[in-house]
Amino acid sequence: MEIFIQQLTNGLAVGGIYALIALGYTMVYGVLKLINFAHGDLFALGAYLGFTLLVSFGMGGAIGTGPALLVIAVMVMGMSALVGYLLERVAYRPLRKSDRLSAVVSALGASIFFQNAIMLIWGAQYHAYPAGIIPNLTIQIAGQNVPLIRIFVLVCSVVVMLVLYLFINRTRMGLAIRASAIDQGAAKLIGIDVRRVISIVFMIGPALGGLAGVMVGIYYGQINFNMGQMYGLKAFTAAIIGGIGNIPGAMLGGLLLGLVEAFGAAYVSLAWRDAITFAVLILILVVRPTGILRERVAEKL
Repeated sequence: MEIFIQQLTNGLAVGGIYALIALGYTMVYGVLKLINFAHGDLFALGAYLGFTLLVSFGMGGAIGTGPALLVIAVMVMGMSALVGYLLERVAYRPLRKSDRLSAVVSALGASIFFQNAIMLIWGAQYHAYPAGIIPNLTIQIAGQNVPLIRIFVLVCSVVVMLVLYLFINRTRMGLAIRASAIDQGAAKLIGIDVRRVISIVFMIGPALGGLAGVMVGIYYGQINFNMGQMYGLKAFTAAIIGGIGNIPGAMLGGLLLGLVEAFGAAYVSLAWRDAITFAVLILILVVRPTGILRERVAEKL
């Protein structure tokens, strides 16, 4: 029972991080039918920006831990959103009318650029987040002591995902994003500025990815310049499992992927954790190619 509870909470916490990153993939795909291969590296950039704010500027000690984390999270999300906006303007917008291969090559080039930029700025060595950002406390769940950091990461992830879900479904901009995802031509005819919608989508995705990067640094304690590759790949897997282009699907896929990883590592083998993850992806693609909640694709008549 102890192993089950520990792995359940660990899987949900990690799954929440995957879900936040996966939302960036699925929102861009939903509007542009394009995979932003640089998204994982924007997640890594967010982790390093959070590290810089905590260590170099000493924000953790300047004000209380709770307010410091909130300020840092907002700042990282804002800076990541700005980088995402510039990425869309420089790497994607000029190729909007080109073939898809050109956009894919541009995305891969942007990924290489960001990864090497992070290495050149911060170095190739691992960097450690300050210890004790979240108090080393435990809480009782089903009679088991669960680290507070897991609950913190999970609650933050769920709250952010709920806010995004309400934004997409209850606001005028969210309606514009959904309309643009269904049919950009029709959206333009009813007065929606599709270019603005695309820019906002490219800001929301990196903002969530940057927040996830800070969470990874706090949760695991260390970061490295190429962490975006594996996390990006797993988040993309989560988006496919849930249904690419489907926002609730990305949330569900991320949580399920985290649970599969955690239980696979505990009950099968830690060495087979990644293999089990991608085996589940293959199974989903064979049994339900459009994902658990189905890929949302507009049907034009």
